[in-house]
Amino acid sequence: MLMKKMMIDSRELVADRKGATAIEYGLIAAGIALVVVAAIALLSPQLTATFGALTTALTPPA
Repeated sequence: MLMKKMMIDSRELVADRKGATAIEYGLIAAGIALVVVAAIALLSPQLTATFGALTTALTPPA
């Protein structure tokens, strides 16, 4: 009886795909995060220069 229950439980565990789906979504989210971080790192100097120029242009003369 115990062996039969263990076989049924093991089949249910193999058939359960929720964990695999969660891992796949986690990997996709990690990939997107890496792309975003890389884009920010590459664009950071240009954005800093642009906002610096904006600040200079918007600052009233003393």
